[in-house]
Amino acid sequence: MSLAASHPTQPPADTDARALEVLSRVWGYGAFRDVQADIVRTVVDGDNALVLMPTGGGKSLCYQVPSLLRPGTGIVVSPLIALMKDQVDALRQFGVRAAFLNSSLPAEGVREVEAALLAGELDLLYVAPERLLLGRTLDLLERAPVALFAIDEAHCVSQWGHDFRPEYGQLGVLPGRFPDIPRVALTATADDRTRADILRVLDLGGAAQFISSFDRPNIQYRVANKEGPKTQLLDFIHAEHRGDAGIVYCLSRKSVDQTAQWLVTQGIDAVPYHAGLSPRERNHAQERFLNDEGVVVVATVAFGMGIDKPNVRFVAHLDLPKSMEGYYQETGRAGRDGLPSTAWMVYGLADVVNVKRMLSQSDAPDDVKRVEAAKLDALLTYCEAATCRRQLLLAYFGEQRDEPCGNCDICLNPPRVRDATREAQMALSAAIRTGNRFGAAHLTDVLLGQPTEKVVGMGHHLLPTFGVGKGHDEGAWRGLIRQLVSLGHLEAGEHHGLSATGKSRALLRGETTLMLREDSLLPRERVRKRDRDASRPGRAPVDAQDAPLFEALRAWRLQLARQKAVPPYAIFSDATLKAICELRPGSAATLGTVSGVGQRKLAEYGEDVLDIVREHSGSERVRPALPAERGARENSAVLGLLRGGGEARTPAARAAPPEPLLPAPAATPGGSSNPPDLAEALRELRRELSRETGNSAFVIFPNATLDALATARPRTLAELQGLPGMGPKRIDTYGQRIVETVQSVLNGGIA
Repeated sequence: MSLAASHPTQPPADTDARALEVLSRVWGYGAFRDVQADIVRTVVDGDNALVLMPTGGGKSLCYQVPSLLRPGTGIVVSPLIALMKDQVDALRQFGVRAAFLNSSLPAEGVREVEAALLAGELDLLYVAPERLLLGRTLDLLERAPVALFAIDEAHCVSQWGHDFRPEYGQLGVLPGRFPDIPRVALTATADDRTRADILRVLDLGGAAQFISSFDRPNIQYRVANKEGPKTQLLDFIHAEHRGDAGIVYCLSRKSVDQTAQWLVTQGIDAVPYHAGLSPRERNHAQERFLNDEGVVVVATVAFGMGIDKPNVRFVAHLDLPKSMEGYYQETGRAGRDGLPSTAWMVYGLADVVNVKRMLSQSDAPDDVKRVEAAKLDALLTYCEAATCRRQLLLAYFGEQRDEPCGNCDICLNPPRVRDATREAQMALSAAIRTGNRFGAAHLTDVLLGQPTEKVVGMGHHLLPTFGVGKGHDEGAWRGLIRQLVSLGHLEAGEHHGLSATGKSRALLRGETTLMLREDSLLPRERVRKRDRDASRPGRAPVDAQDAPLFEALRAWRLQLARQKAVPPYAIFSDATLKAICELRPGSAATLGTVSGVGQRKLAEYGEDVLDIVREHSGSERVRPALPAERGARENSAVLGLLRGGGEARTPAARAAPPEPLLPAPAATPGGSSNPPDLAEALRELRRELSRETGNSAFVIFPNATLDALATARPRTLAELQGLPGMGPKRIDTYGQRIVETVQSVLNGGIA
């Protein structure tokens, strides 16, 4: 395994200091977030932990950092083998020695990984639960130096969780086979029952529990009535997220296929994903989503678990999810990088009826049905809310928020609330008088006094409720009926017929009142106008003045990612690119202070990034003085460059001279260094060619080629041949300009 080592050779005694050093050196972060430091300290000290942290909250660092600090290899149990390679590729970009072990590896690859594990040459090993539970694998781990076990997506152990996996329930074997190795269970969503199951199955009874805030303040939550869902989705994407990566969830495979195909015809780069597609088709969709920019995946809920793409700018639901946990986890796949993102959903009466009917007709035990019904009711309450959605969402997970968030549709455009008791009594009376067996369309016709063939044929035009609702339009009544179903005053039967429930009696008798959002009682035209007035323009990740630089960095990142066959975010996240745009660093030392730029990435990509920044600005921005810790970090970056320092290496590598983080001036045959003015002249030529062609600087020729040119000093086109990166096409396109530049510098400015 030719992977760079990343364990410090002489770790400091203090756990917190060691952890911060690894966090800064490897990942380029200056500090831990929230309770990350406490979790890392707990696991490094050999204790077990249960971590409940929202998607995008930084769960992975809670086991990755300890794996680099403890002796041995961190074993990560992950449910989806399709994503392991991407997770491993991303870690290797940071210089972490990572590998995976699953059924996708050929026999030779399995042997190579197993040998590296036994030799202690891996920092992290990702394993599917099915592979882990094989007797062969458990025996292998008993012979290997294991640092810890991390059980990701730990809610899968529980039948009460929203994504139960039977094989996860067998992970209880770990405490017995490996009693002295710490176990950390991690999940983004787990109610009290699920949490209790995790503790029981994984034998974490005495473990420290770390429950972070569920709040994702960068996500804007929005829910709208479903009218024309595909058109509503298209309008939303065009208005706010054109060119952004996003996920669209649909309930059925048929809806996924139709929606994806329709979006493509409308000019949106969309791909479908569901279990009915072949493995090859699913892999293609997933790879496009992860490796390309701006792809929208339309999927069933089978898609998303383990997806680590940080720049998903929106998650849209065209159908109602089944629970608040599912909704929270799915929407949490947006904005993992902390930049503004949107959770957008449309739903209607048919969604409510279908989900409730599916639940009632399931083969689940009655106690499971009761739990699932309560979860669905909580989600419906959230959808019908007239108060801050974030407050309701957090309250469901036991977290209190005192003030409205200011970043949901309710806060941005507060709906008016009115007493809808009288209208509710009309609708309930219509349901009862027609025999508690007709759907919303028929009840609406009766309320509006529409003498349809069905209404007249059933004699319902003779009922006292016929025409009592003419004061409102069809859309208003359907919205009211939807809310009555959502609130449990009406329930749907086997054939979509609606009947009044026992809960409705007090309302019919006038013993209680019903306050509903006024928009369900307004004519549809007025609702649409208010919806348009409430719309917000898309929130770009960067300011307008930084947009050209941001797009140039994204183009460079995408091309480099394709060369390396890794996702773009494995190079740098959007958040890191945004920070670079705002800082406009003019030196490697300053670039090294940007969050997300660790030593490995500074060494590998630093000069390319600095060149792109120079092309678009020419200088650093004026900024406030760095805080003490950032100043110390900048000093550390400078010292690291001067020492040629970097990551600790294997014993074999330590015998070799250390490699500098950034290329040193190359020596000429005569023993002297390259003339600095030649290297700078070539760099300026590259910037000039970039402006002329519109290509990024590294596309003209990369830094390795620039160094080779400065060393070889070619004065003729023939002398360019054979130099690294100077193929026939590059020589034909840029060769003459390069030769002229070299001649000009070496001749003292005379070409």
